[in-house]
Amino acid sequence: MLNSVSLRDHMVANPVRIKPDANLLEAVNLITKNKISGLCVVDDENRLVGILSELDCLGGILDATYNETDVGTVSEYMTRENLVVASVRDNIVEISQDMLKHKHRRRPVVDDGKLIGQVTCRQLLIAVMNFRR
Repeated sequence: MLNSVSLRDHMVANPVRIKPDANLLEAVNLITKNKISGLCVVDDENRLVGILSELDCLGGILDATYNETDVGTVSEYMTRENLVVASVRDNIVEISQDMLKHKHRRRPVVDDGKLIGQVTCRQLLIAVMNFRR
């Protein structure tokens, strides 16, 4: 069995985040600079208000280019409804199964409504590979 199945031991604490009123180009720069597949979108109190993926950004950039308009804000392109989150009390086996079922690449971790971390497929892969060694 894994040394720990606690999500707390495998999540990324303090994931890269962005505010909803930020320009989409700022989000693209954060994603590419940090070599990540998406961002957690938080308000001024660090409450999770959305998720922004690479695909969301690509759609926004293509739309603005095609229509010859300015690129908008993160809030125009982020997913804001039906956000699925995890708790530090969750275990990685259940989270992994749920992420596979819903085809999610990342899962924000919240405590008392505030973003405290994120788990991605990469962290889950590392945990499982460490188990196999």
